[in-house]
Amino acid sequence: MAALTLTIDGKPVSAPAGTTVLEAAQDAGIRIPTLCHLEGVYDVGACRLCLVEVAGSNKLLPACTTKIAEGMEVWTDTDRLRKYRRMTLELLFAERNHVCAVCVANGNCELQTLAWEAGMDHVRYPYQHPHLEVDQTHPLFGMDHNRCILCTRCVRVCWHIEGAGTKNVAGRGADCRIITDLNQPWGESDTCTHCGKCVMACPTGALYYKGVATGEMIRDRHKLEFIVTAREQKQWIA
Repeated sequence: MAALTLTIDGKPVSAPAGTTVLEAAQDAGIRIPTLCHLEGVYDVGACRLCLVEVAGSNKLLPACTTKIAEGMEVWTDTDRLRKYRRMTLELLFAERNHVCAVCVANGNCELQTLAWEAGMDHVRYPYQHPHLEVDQTHPLFGMDHNRCILCTRCVRVCWHIEGAGTKNVAGRGADCRIITDLNQPWGESDTCTHCGKCVMACPTGALYYKGVATGEMIRDRHKLEFIVTAREQKQWIA
């Protein structure tokens, strides 16, 4: 496959054709913040936190779904990008009930970490305070819709790694929800395999292991990437 040359933040970078800007940046040691991106699962560009500036384009482009091109000039950390990322984070906090002090993922939450990195000490938008339920019907896991940011990582993992197709998205706009099967309680699902991959993929405290303390909510997401790689390269170990 032909190699393409581009610059990212002024640094010359070479990567195979078909590589995304995010992949090229990561290979070059350049960090771009993400929330909906998960190694081993296809990207959808949902969170908009990985937006980058590309010379010649007036639009901000999602790094996770934008393919590189020969001679492309990319900027990942400008004043404009920092402004948009902070606004996106504040809107995520305002849309649902993200109260870190009483969240099971406090200290192990990607949303919380990115807000801290962005210097977000307050939210400039009115909180929506939606009345959302907590599904505790599953014997092993719980689903707190108050913490969900609709990144769909759990949906993509459930469909394309586990192959169960239990999780999905229903509704539109502010009424969007992650549902189980045909919008039934998680504990009543006939398709759920109790694998826990969706919980492992969740970046916040929306999906959690029941009976687990805050300090035990560290998730090893490299296992998900390993499953995909082993499947594609037929490296299963008996």
